[in-house]
Amino acid sequence: MKLFIKNMVCSRCKMAVTAELEKAGLKPLSIELGEVDIAGDPSEATLTELNENLKHLGFELIDDRRGRIIEQIKNTIVGLIHHGDGLHGVNLSTYLSDKLNLDYGYLSNLFSEIEGGTIEKYFIAQKIEKVKELIMYDELTLSQIANELGYSSVAHLSSQFKKQTGLTPSFYRSLKENKRRNIEDL
Repeated sequence: MKLFIKNMVCSRCKMAVTAELEKAGLKPLSIELGEVDIAGDPSEATLTELNENLKHLGFELIDDRRGRIIEQIKNTIVGLIHHGDGLHGVNLSTYLSDKLNLDYGYLSNLFSEIEGGTIEKYFIAQKIEKVKELIMYDELTLSQIANELGYSSVAHLSSQFKKQTGLTPSFYRSLKENKRRNIEDL
């Protein structure tokens, strides 16, 4: 049986969800961002209890098709930016459409309707969080960061960064306490 879980966007999330599944007596067969395959067919009471336990950790079972699609969009974007091999030449609309086997127009309209913002804004927010992370590590130049995240130039990265954060990347780097947001809070 496949379960869809909201806000499961990182490896620590996967570990927390695995622990809750095992506490509920469920055997996970595979765990991906936002999706879990479990052995058997758990009772409604077990799923209700699991959902309550997951909510305490900031997760939630998704039981409607539209909600699952939104979670798949988010997890696909998070995977692309935070766990992928760079964004060189990636066309987001084609990438999402191919990955989810759905028309991008449908995905875009559904996302905007349910989330109140566009896929592109979510994508940019995720990229900026990745930029913050890379700036914080202080191992790459802004030019290398721009290249890794598929920006056409440092100027484009800087413009988008300032629009999102109100700060230039250079000033952000100089701050003693870099304020990052959790991926699931975007």
